[in-house]
Formats: sequence, structure tokens, C-alpha cells
Amino acid sequence: MNPIDTQSLMLQMRSLAAQAESKSVVDATESVQAGGDKAANFADLLAESVQSVNHEQHKAGDMKKAFEQGDSEMELSEVMLQVQKASLSFQAMTQVRNKLVEAYKDVINMPL
Repeated sequence: MNPIDTQSLMLQMRSLAAQAESKSVVDATESVQAGGDKAANFADLLAESVQSVNHEQHKAGDMKKAFEQGDSEMELSEVMLQVQKASLSFQAMTQVRNKLVEAYKDVINMPL
């Protein structure tokens, strides 16, 4: 197994986090600009987001399992990066959900 350079690993993780953040903003902007039924676009965007997070979680789980079973092609740094990527995507989805719930409560509590 190769020695792990923690500094370069942290830089890679920060780079991936920045890419994931900018990609989700660009995807959301493109979806809204596409026109059509905005509610359907939002529902589609939300469903795609949940599926993407689910895919990242399963991929991380599969990689961890392969590494634990001694797969020679699986590097620890790759597994760690995927686990961090899955964790960041889940945290982002949780924050979006919290904001949506908060906005829903604000709309419900508006006086008529």
C-alpha cells in the first residue's frame, strides 16, 4: 500500500467539495432556465438530487466493502474521498431540505 500524503488528500477533498457545490448550482440554474412547468422542474430537480445522493452513498458503501475484503485495486485514499463526497452530498441535501421546510412553514403561517 502506498503512503498517503494527507496534505494532498485534503486539497483533493476541498477541490471535490467546491466542484460538487458549483455543479449543483449550475444544474439548478439550467433547470429553472429551461422553462416549462416550474413545479415539475423543481420536482424533477429534487428527485434527481435525492437519486444522486443515494448513488453516492451506495458507491461509497461498495468501495468500503471492497477495500475491507482486500481488493487490491481499491486504494484507501480513493475510498476516503468517495466517503467524504457521499457525506458532503448528504449534508447538502439535508440543508436544502431544512430550508424547504422552513420556507413551507413561513408560507403556511402567513396571514391571509
